[in-house]
This record gives sequence, C-alpha cells and structure tokens, in this order.
Amino acid sequence: MKKLLSILCIAVVVFTASSCKKETVVAPNNNVTIVKTVRSSDWAVYNSTSNTVDLNIPELDEYTNEHGAVLVYIAFGDNAPWEQVPEVFDGSAYSFTHNTGHVTLYVQNASGTGTPIIPDQAYVKIVLVDSN
Repeated sequence: MKKLLSILCIAVVVFTASSCKKETVVAPNNNVTIVKTVRSSDWAVYNSTSNTVDLNIPELDEYTNEHGAVLVYIAFGDNAPWEQVPEVFDGSAYSFTHNTGHVTLYVQNASGTGTPIIPDQAYVKIVLVDSN
C-alpha cells in the first residue's frame, strides 16, 4: 500500500511540475523621443535674469502630460554628450517646464544674477515615457 501511495504522490508531483509553463510578457514600447534644434535666435527674454524658448511638441498629449514622464536632455554641438536637464553648463543653469503640447526651456546664470549667455546652437532631446 505504501508503495502504491508513493508512486501516486510522485506521479502527481511529476505531472504538476511538467505542466508549468514559463511565460515572458513584453509590454509594447510606447515611449517617444523627439530631437529639436535650438538656435541662439530662438531664445527670448523671459525676465531680467532669464531667457526662454518654447518648443512645440504635439506628441505631448494631455494624458502623457498628467500621467507620463517628460525627460529633457541638451547637447551643445554635433557629437556633444547629452546632459540631462536641469543642468548647469559653463556657468548657465538650464531648467524646463511642460504642459500639453509644449516644453519650455529656461536659462539663467548659475549665480542667479546678470544676463545669461545663450548657446549658439543646441540640440534638445525630449523623451516622453508612457505610464499606466
């Protein structure tokens, strides 16, 4: 009887273990990356110590604005490294805000006083990260 019960238990364990199937679920990549070129003439005076540039980003819809993440990077020339904003670079402090359809960059001197130095040309990378 013990032998029959042992065989039955082993059969149940083998059947259970062999019926397990490992599944890997890969979620779709709904992230979006946009690269814009910002020239020195694109910057406008915001106040006595800050300049600003408004970037039109139609991919930044209301849902992403409220529930996703907006990441901003800046590079100062071809093949330059991407610096994540907020960032202080060469004595200038860069920051940003965002709302539906727009990302606004700000630059000011890191000291908070005086007129900021505007880069000749910069590349701005905006990454919209989807979230559930």
